[in-house]
Amino acid sequence: MTRREPSLFARLARRISLVLGIGAALLVSAAWYYAETAADKAYDRLLVGAALQMAESLSVENGALSVRLPTSAFELLGLAERDRIFYRVIDTQGKTVTGYDDLQSPELTAGNRDALSITEGVYKGEEVRIARATRVLADPSVAGHAYVIVAQTNEARSALTRELTLRATILVLVMSLLAFGGAMLAIRYALQPVERLGAAVRRRDPHDLTPVSVDVPRELDPFVGSINHFMGRLNERVDLLQRFIADAAHQIRTPLTALSAQIDLLGQDKLDKAGRQHFERVQQRTGELARLTNQLLSHAMVIHRADSIQLEPISLVDVARRAYRAAIPITVDPDIVISFEAPDDRPFVLGDAVSLREAIVNVIDNALRHGTDQRLEVRVRSDAIDAYVEVEDDGPGIPPEGWEKATQRFATSKSHEGSSGLGFAIAQEVVNAHGGTLGFRARNERGFTVILTLPLYKGLAK
Repeated sequence: MTRREPSLFARLARRISLVLGIGAALLVSAAWYYAETAADKAYDRLLVGAALQMAESLSVENGALSVRLPTSAFELLGLAERDRIFYRVIDTQGKTVTGYDDLQSPELTAGNRDALSITEGVYKGEEVRIARATRVLADPSVAGHAYVIVAQTNEARSALTRELTLRATILVLVMSLLAFGGAMLAIRYALQPVERLGAAVRRRDPHDLTPVSVDVPRELDPFVGSINHFMGRLNERVDLLQRFIADAAHQIRTPLTALSAQIDLLGQDKLDKAGRQHFERVQQRTGELARLTNQLLSHAMVIHRADSIQLEPISLVDVARRAYRAAIPITVDPDIVISFEAPDDRPFVLGDAVSLREAIVNVIDNALRHGTDQRLEVRVRSDAIDAYVEVEDDGPGIPPEGWEKATQRFATSKSHEGSSGLGFAIAQEVVNAHGGTLGFRARNERGFTVILTLPLYKGLAK
């Protein structure tokens, strides 16, 4: 069993969604990085500003370092309502003037005495951002470097990072969905030539093996060329097979006719009972072989005409009447009542007269051989939409459960031993090629009916 491959649209959709997913993940990661950087810069400015204001507030009074912390510095830091603030002022001797005595600046500990620095650290078990400002004092009593260390927890900047990342993520997702939808529309539009090509191939008649002629993009030209090359090779094989069937049927018909004539000349008078049984069986089998050969020839002819003959308006009454005359043998049992009924308005159909005649002949022949007991009726009628050819006999008919099988090639009806052949199969192929149907009507008090339904041609008045 061949594994069903996913469609080209589904493959492209999966690959584009994968690319968009990876792109969205990269964009979200980049958005988080830039959001974190932006949050750090924003809050670092507040932290540095507060440290510088506190450093500017340092002064020397009476030979000692004096600190008057400005309220504006704490107002700046108070903008981050969720954060805690820690500070420490260190004099030129390294002693704590005010603030948390255990608050350290990593850079100051390392000996870095730059005027301003900002680092990360941990204080009281919390991650903090630490700013250090340096104030150079020139007073002889306290000459040297004084330091202001301000630390702030990271809750506010983390919240800002999350908010900015969430907004960026929503924007990325919306843009990704829009891009995916646009890509799907573009793919669907780009694949329309493939769908048109597939529809053109599906709509073709099974017997139509002419080259496919559909406008397609340049990328599909090799595909169309391969289809046409394959159909050309298949057409050659089909023509060869049809010629073989026709030639074989023609070659067999002549010796079969002679064989039938020789058997008829033998006679049964000098044969005993067993010999007459064998003689009748040979005669029966020879007749079946001749009939099957004629059907094969008829089938080959019908297939050939279906591919090459242009349909034209024809009178269904005239076609049915010719088929009726061709199918009723001269030696028919005189006890069988055979009739032909047709309307005066002569319904027209668009078709091939020869093929339709063969179809009707096969149906009538099948009724004569395997159905008719005392009555056979052939009728032509029409309504506002369709025209019908009905062949009704008073035989046992085919049960409804066997109708589908009856139209198959070489099918055998249980009610008619030896009735296998191509009769109904030929008729069905012909009416299908004409846009019609072959159906049955269950046996009633009148009999069993085979119905050929064909679309009525509206171009001519009845």
